[in-house]
Amino acid sequence: MTTTNLSYPIGQCIVPDPMSQAHFAQCIAEIADLPKQMRAATQDLQATQLDTPYRPEGWTVRQLVHHVADSHMNSYVRFHWTLTEPTPTIKAYDEKAWAALDYHQTMPIEVSLQLLDALHQRWVVLLRALTPNDLHKAFVHPATQQQVSLHEAVATYAWHGKHHVAHITSLRARMGW
Repeated sequence: MTTTNLSYPIGQCIVPDPMSQAHFAQCIAEIADLPKQMRAATQDLQATQLDTPYRPEGWTVRQLVHHVADSHMNSYVRFHWTLTEPTPTIKAYDEKAWAALDYHQTMPIEVSLQLLDALHQRWVVLLRALTPNDLHKAFVHPATQQQVSLHEAVATYAWHGKHHVAHITSLRARMGW
C-alpha cells in the first residue's frame, strides 16, 4: 500500500456544488454516526496498539482520536460564528502542534470519545436546524483567505470523520488486530 493510500484511505474530500438535499442529509447522518464508528474502530485496543502510528511518520491511534475531538470542536464553534456574525474570519489552529501536546500522548481515548458523543449530539441538532440560506453563509479561513460555506464545511467534516476512522480500521486490518 502506498503512502498516499495510507494517508487517504478513502480518497481526498470532494464537495459537491451545489449540494443536493439528499447529500446534505447523508452528511448529517455520517456526522451523527461518527462517535459510534470511532468507538467501534478503537474497541478493545491495548495501550501499545493505541500508541501505534497509522502510517510511517503519522499520528498514533490515540492522537487521531484526540485530533478528531479537537478538530470537530473547532468546527462546531466555527458554525456558530458563521451563523451569528457576517462572514467571520475564524481562528485557525496548528493541528500538528495540538496533537504533539504531552497530554495527547497519554490521556485515555475515552475522554475524547465521550466528548465526541456529546459534541456530535449538539452538532447534529444544529445541522438539522440549518436552512438552505444558512448553508450559503461562509467564514474566512485565515490561512487561505478563502471563504468556506457551511455546505462545504458539512461535507468536509462528514468526510473528515470517515477519513480518520479509516486510518484506524485500515491499520487494524494491516496489523491483524
